[in-house]
Amino acid sequence: MSAARPLLLPYAALIGAIVTLCVGTSLAKGLFPIVGAQGTSAYRVGFAALILMLVWRPWNHPISRADLGRVALYGAVMGVLNLSFYMAIRTVPLGVAVAIEFIGPLAVSVASSRKLIHFVWIGLAVLGLALLLPIDPGARPLDPVGVGFACVAAVMWALYIILGKRTGHLHAGRSVALGMVAAALIVVPIGVASAGTALFQPRLIALGLVAAVMSSAIPYSLEMIALRAIPKRSFGVMLSLEPAAGAVAGLVILREHLAATQWLAIAAIVAASAGTIMTTPAEPMVEDAP
Repeated sequence: MSAARPLLLPYAALIGAIVTLCVGTSLAKGLFPIVGAQGTSAYRVGFAALILMLVWRPWNHPISRADLGRVALYGAVMGVLNLSFYMAIRTVPLGVAVAIEFIGPLAVSVASSRKLIHFVWIGLAVLGLALLLPIDPGARPLDPVGVGFACVAAVMWALYIILGKRTGHLHAGRSVALGMVAAALIVVPIGVASAGTALFQPRLIALGLVAAVMSSAIPYSLEMIALRAIPKRSFGVMLSLEPAAGAVAGLVILREHLAATQWLAIAAIVAASAGTIMTTPAEPMVEDAP
């Protein structure tokens, strides 16, 4: 039993990261009626930037102008990703939004290989997206604006992966910290402009800090533990469970009930994502959305 513990710990850490991220996002959604999606996103990105800067202290390490530009672009995409996803879950159930967003990394994985089997996974993902349409009489129609924001988040997640690889030669913690600062420079002003002085109420600041820690600081820390011991392909397969975890968190915490076809859609997208990663010979994508 004691010998199995070190082997199970990284997988437990990754499951904890997925669950904490989904729970933290669900809790963050509770702030929407007060400060809006923009204000909540400002809390998450702003506090995450502060925490990461204090932890990694990138100012103690020189960085070239070219690398700083790469990190800034990576961070800008990270900011738009966070903001567009929070804008999506205003009107779209969490599990559905995560499923749509996950099409981004799925597309990146598929683009890295030309295997025939990948067309099966593409078809399965397309089937999943088609099932998200309100064809079931018991399904609530999806808000097209919310779906649009989820699609933007999917594109941003794909760009986040591509741009993140271009900063792969840099220290991971310091580059993420600087990138989060760039994201905050975009998201925080939008949040302040939208929420106004409500954003500076001490009670809401405390709740925003809790949401930021739950949806950013803890998941990122647990993922770092997992990445050290879990093979990248296995990491990607487990990460593809995130849409299902988001749907469960939305059901339990937010009371977001889905129709049977929407649960089936999420299952199809999870299966397509896992299948793509398992059959991609090139290095699989392992980056999570911030």
